[in-house]
Amino acid sequence: MRTLTYVIASTIDGRIAGPEGGNPDFFLLEGDHGEFLRAEYPELLPSHVRPMFGLDGTPNRHFDTVLQGRGSWDIGVQDGFTNAYQHLRSIVFSRSIAESPDPTVEFAAGDPVERVRELKREPGQGIWLCGGGTIAAALRPEIDEIIVKLHPVVVGSGTAAFDGDFSPAQFDLVEATPFKSGVVHLHYRRG
Repeated sequence: MRTLTYVIASTIDGRIAGPEGGNPDFFLLEGDHGEFLRAEYPELLPSHVRPMFGLDGTPNRHFDTVLQGRGSWDIGVQDGFTNAYQHLRSIVFSRSIAESPDPTVEFAAGDPVERVRELKREPGQGIWLCGGGTIAAALRPEIDEIIVKLHPVVVGSGTAAFDGDFSPAQFDLVEATPFKSGVVHLHYRRG
């Protein structure tokens, strides 16, 4: 059975984007945490960035499918990419777009939980939930692992990592990797 892993950059106060959403510019781009990420999770880098780091043609290590909510997908579209992750099977959850503007991206309008359950039954590598907070809240019952790239930043308000109803769920810490940059990678598995 495949696993669903929510990999997200977060501030200390649990924000993944600013109050207006979009691509957050407050996360640290430089530092030793980036080297670790590129080596351990090369598939998390957008397709157009991979060649800059010598990762063009590098096999995916953990995931072969990426899931996004409409807001996360829109970030790539604003930068001119209807599929920022061409090296992965891309699925976007949206109630407002029925037909994909890109043949390499599948749009799903139905129940995201049922769709993820279907994906988990398929053969393949893991499933990466890229964001955002609303789809993460909807899929929380199906999330098997959470990897938080915790940045040493406090912003006060913005999009929460899980933007939904109060419903506690226990996860166990599998690994914590601190970096000189101040970023800490926290890997949790459902308890």
